[in-house]
Parts: sequence; structure tokens; C-alpha cells
Amino acid sequence: MNAEDIDGPEPIAVRAGHTYPDELDDDFRASLADLGKLAMSTLTLSETLSHVAEFAVRAIPGADGAGLTLLHSDKPPTIVASADFVRVVDGIQYGLGQGPCITAASKGITVRSGSLDADPQWPEFGPQVGHLGVHSVLSLPLITRAGVLGAMNVYAHQPDGFDDRSVELGELFAVPAAVSVQNARALASAVQLTEQLEKALSSRAVIDQAIGILISRSGCSGTEGYEKLRTLSQNEHKKLAVVADTVVAEAMRTARSRLRRK
Repeated sequence: MNAEDIDGPEPIAVRAGHTYPDELDDDFRASLADLGKLAMSTLTLSETLSHVAEFAVRAIPGADGAGLTLLHSDKPPTIVASADFVRVVDGIQYGLGQGPCITAASKGITVRSGSLDADPQWPEFGPQVGHLGVHSVLSLPLITRAGVLGAMNVYAHQPDGFDDRSVELGELFAVPAAVSVQNARALASAVQLTEQLEKALSSRAVIDQAIGILISRSGCSGTEGYEKLRTLSQNEHKKLAVVADTVVAEAMRTARSRLRRK
């Protein structure tokens, strides 16, 4: 993970050019403080995103629950929710392929609705979630210098649950939230890369052991031993490391059997 992958130690109050007014709600300030304390190194990516969603519920007036969607270029999005009803609502949204989070993420804009069941923006999504008793939504794009990372959905059961103050605080909270999400994704990618490298090194070790066994058995060269393994891999439709592991395991069993006979 390179240093440029993670935003620097810029104070949370001035990130992305935003400054926070002195009259911020106590809940908002507490949520910002908790966001800054997230120990990402001890959490999975989904756990970190879930905490961000939970903090959003406390930070934004009128919120009953929140969900967060992180987009990936090479795999399906990571979707988390602070409450079961949010999980159901977002499931409907992504099942239909329409909804406020999709709009916010695709257009990079804040989306607000206080009457989902009658909102023409999402003619299929709105009535379905309205029947579930969810009438208001505030969707906020998560934007950093790298672009739109995804979006945060904040829901309320009450109609017109989010006023202008909710929008203002939501947009302010989305700035450090986006930075936290970006950093969490960068850390998760670094951990995954490390695990892949460790697995590759382990596979290389067992392949080298198997080649050594073949050399000792037949007097072949290292290149010839590798080709024998590769041929076995192709014929048995198994990965090279799996075939090599079998060769090593068989050699160990043979050696132990000889020792027992002595």
C-alpha cells in the first residue's frame, strides 16, 4: 500500500475544503470523533463500513437507519446496513436496479425524498419501500480525489423526515466518511495482496520440493522436473501446487514406511 493511497493527516474539519461551523449538534460531533477513532487495522472492510453507517444514523437528524455501498471495479459492491429494515430496502433497490443510492453514486449528487411511495424518480422502488413503512431517504455520494467511491443511504420511517439541516449535516459528514471508506478499502486491498503473496510463496516452496524429489528419483534436471509436474497438472486437471503437494506427501509416506521396516 503506497502512501498516496491514503489521505494524509489533514484535519477532519478542513478535508476537501470543508469547514465545520461552531454550532454543530453534539451527536454530529460525537459521530465525527468516533469516525476518527476507528481502528481499521483490527476490523474487516465490512465491519468498518458498518460502523460508518451507524455513525451516520447518529450524526444526521431524523435518521432511523443507514446503509453504505462501496463500489469496486473488479467485483460486486460491498453493501452494509445499520438495521435489518435497511438491508431489506437496499435489497429491493439493487434487485430492481433503481433507487436513491444508485442515483447518488452514478451522478455524484445528493438525493433527498420525503415521499418515496409517490416519488416519480423510482416508480418501482418507491411504492415497494413505502409499503414497508419507509417514506424518507437522504442519499449522499462518497467522493474523494479518486472519484465517487459509492454512496451512503440514510432512511426514515416518517414522511419528510429530512429537512435542510439534515442535508447540510449529511453532506458535511459524507466528507470524512468518504476518506475513512477510501482508507479502509486501501487497507483491505493491501491485506489481500499480502495474503496472495504468502500463498504464492508457499506454493513455490512445495513446487521446488516436488522438483527436488523428481530429480532424486530419476536424475532429471530441474527444468525437466518442472515439466513433469506441469504435464501431471494438465493431465489431472489440477493446479500445479496441488500436484506438487501430492508428490511431496507420497514421498513422505514412502520414507516413513521404509523407516518402520528397518
